[in-house]
Amino acid sequence: MTKDNHIPEALLEEAMDWFLELKARPNCRETEAAFQAWLSRSDLHQESWEHALKTWQLLGEVPPVHEHLWRGARPLAANVLPIRKSWTGKAYAAGAAALALAACLLMFVSLPSLLLWWQADHVTETAQSTTVTLEDGTVIQMGGDSAIATEISASARTVRLLKGEAFFDVARDPSRPFVVDAGGVAVQVLGTAFDVQLAQSETTVELAHGIVAISYSGKGHEENFELSPGEMATVVHATGAVTRNQIAQEDIGAWRSGKMFVNDVTVAAAAERLQRYHSAWIAIPQAGLAGQRVTGVYDLKDPDLALQALVQPFGGKVREVTPYGRVLTQF
Repeated sequence: MTKDNHIPEALLEEAMDWFLELKARPNCRETEAAFQAWLSRSDLHQESWEHALKTWQLLGEVPPVHEHLWRGARPLAANVLPIRKSWTGKAYAAGAAALALAACLLMFVSLPSLLLWWQADHVTETAQSTTVTLEDGTVIQMGGDSAIATEISASARTVRLLKGEAFFDVARDPSRPFVVDAGGVAVQVLGTAFDVQLAQSETTVELAHGIVAISYSGKGHEENFELSPGEMATVVHATGAVTRNQIAQEDIGAWRSGKMFVNDVTVAAAAERLQRYHSAWIAIPQAGLAGQRVTGVYDLKDPDLALQALVQPFGGKVREVTPYGRVLTQF
């Protein structure tokens, strides 16, 4: 969604407020009448409304209940009577839209979850953490919305991080190397402690103590390197590019104490991590905002406050579209 420079920011704010008001008060005649009065005040009001609607369209959801209010919008006097006459049809359309949205969300949410449950040995829910102790004595702390699959044999120990993040305190066993696979990035150790975060586009490893060997082989690129204590590395899946930085001990696996530490990542990547601790769906329709880079520590115990702190330096705001949806915008 782009911001048109000739539309006052205050008017864009009003348009987004109307968007949220219509979502919160479906089938309310007074709200519809007030919205029509606002919309008919000027061409700029209608343009600001069109800009606000792009947020909804970019979310990929079904048209909102009040779509009839902005299709071929006319002055209030011409619209009040048709609104009242079509009340039954509108209620039916609202129900159909709600059912369609529910079906889409069910498919969107359930299918990946079912696949994870099929592959995983251990799974956590949103904002839930748990500790798993393997038969070799290795302790794994899993963060919110995470999943792992484990395979322990007489000659090898393998854990696949299927989703999310986990902190590993590996029991030393020279006869059985311990390997963590996270999105194709392999972390091999004998006995050490480290944190692994798997995102859609990259894998991050933070080393607390010991030494780990990291390898990644993708299309046309291959990486092999070691990390020392107090180091972190991020591997981009698409290119194999590696970014290495120092990290304070207290920031390694900071999620275990209710904090999220990020170092020079995009707002989109940080929001993806926050998603594991937020019950609402988070969307960033503006590529410019999503691509901004951030470094900092954020409070996972108040994910809405964390989202606000994430986008505020760039003039961004957190919009509560529904109790189950947050949209990050730059106006």
